[in-house]
Amino acid sequence: MMSTLKEICGGLPLYPIPKNRGRTAGIPHAPVRTPSLTVQEKKLALKNALRYFPADLHEVLASEFAKELKLYGHIYMYRFCPQIVMRAYPIQEYPCKTIQAAAIMHMIMNNLDPAVAQFPQELVTYGGNGQVFSNWAQFWLVMHYLSEMTEGQTLVMYSGHPLGLFPSHRNAPRLVITNGMVIPNYSSREEYERMFAMGVTMYGQMTAGSYCYIGPQGIVHGTVLTVLNAGRRYLGIENLAGKVFVTSGLGGMSGAQAKAAVIAGCVGVIAEVDEAALLKRHQQGWLMEITNSLDQCIVRLREAKKRKTALSLGYHGNVVDLWERLVEEFEKTGELLADLGSDQTSCHNPFNGGYYPVQLTFKEANQLMSSNPEKFQALVQESLRKQVAAINKLSDQGLFFWDYGNAFLLEAQRAGADVGGDNKGEFRYPSYVQHIMGDIFSLGFGPFRWVCTSGNPEDLATTDCIASSVLEEAVLEEVNASVKQQYRDNIHWIQEARRHNLVVGSQARILYSDQKGRVAIAIAINQGIAGGRITAPVVLSRDHHDVSGTDSPYRETSNIYDGSAFCADMAVQNFVGDSFRGATWVALHNGGGVGWGEVINGGFGLVLDGSADAEERAKMMLSWDVSNGVARRCWSGNKNAYETICQAMEKEEKLKVTLPHQVVNVNILEQALLQS
Repeated sequence: MMSTLKEICGGLPLYPIPKNRGRTAGIPHAPVRTPSLTVQEKKLALKNALRYFPADLHEVLASEFAKELKLYGHIYMYRFCPQIVMRAYPIQEYPCKTIQAAAIMHMIMNNLDPAVAQFPQELVTYGGNGQVFSNWAQFWLVMHYLSEMTEGQTLVMYSGHPLGLFPSHRNAPRLVITNGMVIPNYSSREEYERMFAMGVTMYGQMTAGSYCYIGPQGIVHGTVLTVLNAGRRYLGIENLAGKVFVTSGLGGMSGAQAKAAVIAGCVGVIAEVDEAALLKRHQQGWLMEITNSLDQCIVRLREAKKRKTALSLGYHGNVVDLWERLVEEFEKTGELLADLGSDQTSCHNPFNGGYYPVQLTFKEANQLMSSNPEKFQALVQESLRKQVAAINKLSDQGLFFWDYGNAFLLEAQRAGADVGGDNKGEFRYPSYVQHIMGDIFSLGFGPFRWVCTSGNPEDLATTDCIASSVLEEAVLEEVNASVKQQYRDNIHWIQEARRHNLVVGSQARILYSDQKGRVAIAIAINQGIAGGRITAPVVLSRDHHDVSGTDSPYRETSNIYDGSAFCADMAVQNFVGDSFRGATWVALHNGGGVGWGEVINGGFGLVLDGSADAEERAKMMLSWDVSNGVARRCWSGNKNAYETICQAMEKEEKLKVTLPHQVVNVNILEQALLQS
C-alpha cells in the first residue's frame, strides 16, 4: 500500500513497523562502503541507529541494522524507505502550518525523486555520496517536524539529524543546516568513512544536503557557459560548430554534459562505464547516440566534425581507453580529433565509486572496491597516471584541457601523474575557475535559480518570460561589455532551456546573473505571484558553487592569489549573513564538489509568496549574498571585482567596502627583503 503525504508527515511508523523489503532490485545503488570499524565502533554505530526507536523494537532492528552495516558499510534503514511516489508534490498538498515549511518539503522530496536522485534508496542525490539524509528515520522525523512547525520555530539539522524544533521568531530562518562540520585535524577521508558509518556526520555535497538540487539542469547551464567561454579563451571563436569536446561521466551532475555540448553547438564525446547511467541519459533524450565501440566512436566523431553538426555521443567504456585511442589516431594520421577536454568523474571520491580504473570491468571494479580496497586504490592511481599521460600527449599538439573542479588534477597529482603543481592549486592545466569562470564570478555573476512550487509548467514558463524581460532591459542599460555579454548568454540560455526540455523533477530554472539581475528578477517574480500570474510561491536558491558561497582552493577560489584561497571566512560569513537578512533556510557544509576536507560551502533557500515582506527579504539577502564574495575578490586584488564593488557602492550608500591599494612597483618588495 502506498503512503500518503499525511502519513509521511505523521512521524516514524512504529506500531506496526513497516515490512522489511530490503534493497529494491533493478535500480542503481550506492557502492558498498568500507569504513573498517573496530568491534566497539560497530556497536556504537548500532547504538546510534537504535536511538531513533523505542527499546521494545531494538531486538528486531539491531540484527537487521548489523546486517546492513556488514553488507553495505552503512545503516540506511531500508525497512523505513517510504512507500510513496517520491516527487515534488504541489505545495498546497503538504499538510503544514506555514507555507515556508511546505516549500522545504517540496524541495526535499524533489532531491529524493528517482528521476533526480542518483541512488534514491541510499538517499544520495548526486556525486556518488551527496546525501540528503544519513538514514530513513531522519527523513520521517524531518517531515513530521516541518508539518508541525510554526513561524515561531526553527528546525536545527546536525549532519542529517534533526536536533529538533527550537523557539525563534518569524524573521529567523525556519531551518538551519550544517553538514560535516568536523574539527579540521580530523577532516580526512578515513575519518569520514568511520564517522559516516557510525551515523554522526554526513557528506551533503553542495545542494543535496541543503535540499536545493534541481536535477542536472543546473550543471547543464554551467557547462554550456564553460564550454562557450573555453571556446572564446582557448580557440578564439564564438561559434563552436565542428569543434570536439571530450570528457567523461554521465551520472548525477556529470549527466548534463551531453545536453550542454549540443546547446553549445559542438561535438561532445562522453565516456561512461556504468551502462545504467548511459542508458538513463539516452532515454531522457539528453544523449543523442550511444556506442560501445571505439571504432564507431571515432567514425561518428569525424563525421560530425567534418559536417559541423552538433552531436552528443556516449561511449560505453572507460575514458582512459578513449583518450589513448585519440593518441593512436593522431600518431597514425597526424589529425588532432579533440579541441577541448575535461573530466567529470566524481574524482573527489576516487576509491569508492567516483572513478573506475581502466584495468577492470565495471562489475569487477565494484567487487574489488569492497573486497580489496588497497589493491583497488593502487589500480585507480595507475589508471589516473595513464589518463594524464594520454592527455599530455594531445595537449602538446594543441588540445586545451582544464580541470572541472572535481579534484581530477589533485587526485592525479597524488597518484604521481605528470600534472605539475606544488599541491597549492598550481597545476599544468588550469581549473576552469582560474581561466574561464573566475572572471564571471568576479563580475558578480553566478548560478541563481528558482523553483515553482505549484508544479505547474505554465508557472515556469511565466517566470522564464519575466526573467528574460528583466535581462533584456538590463542589456539596454549602460554596462560594460563583459557584463552585457553575460546577460546576452543568459537570455539565449533561457530560450534554449525551454526548447530542450531541461526540467527533471521540480519545475525549476537556473541562469547566471549578477546582484542587480537577481534582485530585479526576484522582485518581478514576487510581483507576479501577488498579481496572480504565478499561482503558488516560488523558492529562490543557487548552487553553492557561486560568487560567495564557497571557499575551495582547487575550484571556486582558485583564482584568489593573495594567499587566502585556503581560508573559509567567506563561506561562513555568507551562511551567517544570509540567515539574518531574510533567508528561509541556510546550510553550511564541509566537502562538496572537490571532496571532504577540501572545501567549505554554504547555501540558502528563500520563499517568495507575493508579500511586501518577501520582497524586502529578497532585496536585502540577495544583495549581501553577492556583494560578500565580490568584496572578498576585490580585496584579493581582482580588477573586475574592484570595479564591480565600486559600482555597487555608488548605488547603495549603506555599502562601504575596504578597497585595496595596489603595489605599483613590485621591485620594492625584493629591495625591502634584501635590506631587512
